Amino acid sequence: MRSDGPRSRPHPLPFARPDIGGDEIAEVIATLESGWLATGPRAERFAADFAAYVGADFAVPVSSATAGLHLALLANGVRPGDEVITTPMTFVATLNAIVHCGAVPVLADIDPGTRNLRTEEVERRITRRTRAIVPVHFAGQPVDLDPLLDLAAASGLAVIEDAAHAVGAEYRGRKIGSLAGTTAVFSFHPNKNMTTGEGGIITTADEEVFRTADRLRFHGLDGTQPAVPDMPLPGFKYNITDIQAALGIHQLRRLEGFLAERERLALRYTKALSDLPGLLLPAVADYPMRHAWHLYAPLLDIDRLPIDRATFANRLREHGIATGYHYRAAHLMSYYADRFGWTPQDFPEASFVSDRTVSLPLFPGLSDNDQDDVIAALRRVL
Repeated sequence: MRSDGPRSRPHPLPFARPDIGGDEIAEVIATLESGWLATGPRAERFAADFAAYVGADFAVPVSSATAGLHLALLANGVRPGDEVITTPMTFVATLNAIVHCGAVPVLADIDPGTRNLRTEEVERRITRRTRAIVPVHFAGQPVDLDPLLDLAAASGLAVIEDAAHAVGAEYRGRKIGSLAGTTAVFSFHPNKNMTTGEGGIITTADEEVFRTADRLRFHGLDGTQPAVPDMPLPGFKYNITDIQAALGIHQLRRLEGFLAERERLALRYTKALSDLPGLLLPAVADYPMRHAWHLYAPLLDIDRLPIDRATFANRLREHGIATGYHYRAAHLMSYYADRFGWTPQDFPEASFVSDRTVSLPLFPGLSDNDQDDVIAALRRVL
């Protein structure tokens, strides 16, 4: 790594950037030329390929992970008035999907190092109205699922994994998305580890969950008798298109390379920043798992620094370095704070992280020289 200061950048360095190759482009063109643009053979192929990759029995490709969470909650029996326990350290889509089911989000605090849910905090919040638990694999690091699954089984609760960050991640030798007793939802947004432009997918081993989610994603229509269509229940317009799936087919084939490069860059950050005062590096869990490194999100030690998180991000921007904010904790968002009366003190660990987190540029294609610019700018600003 260079030891000099930040070089003058001709263009700002983005926080994230998708890596789209020639195979993806050719498949999209072939899709356009085929005349079949909506959900069709490529969507079916992508679903089968993804299920095989993670080791799932069933997969339902959808228009977004948010749509996937909504369908997964409904397919697992979440109904109006039910309570669903999740984390405050997540994108608001997690809570929004719960609310759109007519259910009530109940928050449990996190481990500030891994940013993941703590099982003992979940256990404290289970009531007779609790229907499901939604753990979020923050930044691609799997939640410690075994104790959470034991708790859910003992309490008769569904587990829906928000795996938006965790495509390719593994827990105790099993890929996220393959575990029995859960439904998992992945995101293919352009800043994720692989992309379909926009899109997501649900995986499950439960055939009834699969059939319900599959039906709900396209208006609730029963596709078993196409000559005489029937609609057993009203659904949504959440299907993925063949254009999106064309990207996904080839992004999935490149995923292992993407993950290896993300891990290399993350370890390079850790090595270069481990001696930097004012920065608290992400913790890595000590149970067997594979981190997908969707994000590299250290915390600013603002108790020792004369600047806050927003000022820090602005200073890096002056050096041509973009950053992300993952996340402003959900209980601090005005809608949820007003509706449920949540305060920063209710979830102190999540509030601590929310005030301090900053996500550094991390994506395949980030060169060592570009990463050195980030590191030099961090040292200059801090």
